[in-house]
Amino acid sequence: MKPRSVDIKRKTKETDISGKLNVDGQGNADIKTGIGFLDHMLELFAFHGLFDLELKATGDLNVDTHHTNEDVGITLGLAFKKALGDCKGIRRFGSSEVPMDKAKAKAVVDVSNRYAFEKTLQSEPHGSESGYTFDDGMDFLDSFAKKMNINLHIEASGADLHHVLEAVFKSLGVALDQATQIDPRRKDIPSTKGIIIDE
Repeated sequence: MKPRSVDIKRKTKETDISGKLNVDGQGNADIKTGIGFLDHMLELFAFHGLFDLELKATGDLNVDTHHTNEDVGITLGLAFKKALGDCKGIRRFGSSEVPMDKAKAKAVVDVSNRYAFEKTLQSEPHGSESGYTFDDGMDFLDSFAKKMNINLHIEASGADLHHVLEAVFKSLGVALDQATQIDPRRKDIPSTKGIIIDE
């Protein structure tokens, strides 16, 4: 099987992002975005998804975290899309539910070349973790899903922001690992259309 790994590079007037992604990794992560809480969430995502991820970002954090947070999501989504290529042989669908103390989250993924991001919350956690809010987390996931061009549905409950987002990113890692795994029985592209990702 062709290695499903790519170099990551995206530079704008607001951010400069570089690194490497290996879809078929061991969960190793070296992440420095300048947003400590996002680093932690992406380390959890990579570890539980068994993705090797190196990511370095510099951005206009003197303004706020928005551009860096969003651009890292964009860049990571594009990296996964590129690494998966035509998606031949992948399972395509993945789902995982993860508890974290008094919080839990479920992520459901379809690598479909159709973008959708939906979230269902029993209650929305308020406040911030080192300046990072629940809305920041959802903005990141929306940007990621849009650029990877996948269906991503998130269900979450709990009052503790840290625990809710931790469960979200862990469940996404596991679900995306399932969806991107090669099914040895599948010799072609997992769609009756015969195509998932347009080149």
